[in-house]
Amino acid sequence: MGEDGLRIDEVIVIPESELSWSAARASGPGGQNVNKVSSKVELRFDLAGTRVLAAAVKARLRALAGKKLDREGRLVVVSQATRDQLRNLEDARDKLAALVRQALEEPKARKATRPSKAAKLRRLDDKRRQRDKKRERGRPTHEG
Repeated sequence: MGEDGLRIDEVIVIPESELSWSAARASGPGGQNVNKVSSKVELRFDLAGTRVLAAAVKARLRALAGKKLDREGRLVVVSQATRDQLRNLEDARDKLAALVRQALEEPKARKATRPSKAAKLRRLDDKRRQRDKKRERGRPTHEG
């Protein structure tokens, strides 16, 4: 946990003031430990109020987050992988950083393409062949 914030890449650092976390009892196995220790960590990132990320990155992050957004527009990352609170906090911070890195990548714009003339002819030829094949399977016609 860096005092300067959560480092995403060489340029972007999310300040600690935009992050908050709380601990709760983790679900699942853990023996007697599970009833006594609050090892599950919920890390909250103020996505709506952050000034570190551009609007386009925020929009992509919102789409990636899905159900991880709460009503106030905060992104909630949960970790209960280990029985140690600090390790779970580190894991949650890593998950958040990975999610933000994924949102930083701009999707490639799709270039519209057209099928070649040869491809169109092949398609029509295949359709013609298929039509003739199915027509031959039909009932015999009475000629004469």
